[in-house]
Amino acid sequence: MALIVVVAIGALAYQRASRSEIDPQTTAASAAPPPLAPLPGPPANARFGPHRQSTLPPLPFSGFPPPRPVEVVGAVYKFAAEHPEVLGYVPCYCGCERSGHRGNDDCFVTRRAANGDVTEWEPHGMT
Repeated sequence: MALIVVVAIGALAYQRASRSEIDPQTTAASAAPPPLAPLPGPPANARFGPHRQSTLPPLPFSGFPPPRPVEVVGAVYKFAAEHPEVLGYVPCYCGCERSGHRGNDDCFVTRRAANGDVTEWEPHGMT
């Protein structure tokens, strides 16, 4: 008796699934995300190219310890200061683009002087 019930339920489920089949072409077209709009030219700070900087502002440590050793965090921020032509093309995947960030350079640098020197760090890079 139990076998008959299981077979009946299976047949019913199969029958419902075959009736509600969706056209694969329609599904593929509607499920595909819209194409990304191209960025309007290179990132703004990429024009500085590799940019050596003799003095850097103090790192934006807050009241909690950084997620990595201080030396590593300092090296990452220094790389961000000296290589905007690289980090400007590296996307960030944490959702900060909703805050106006266009690339990883924006996650570390808030402000640069006219000559490209970093004058203010972005604390977001600490996370």
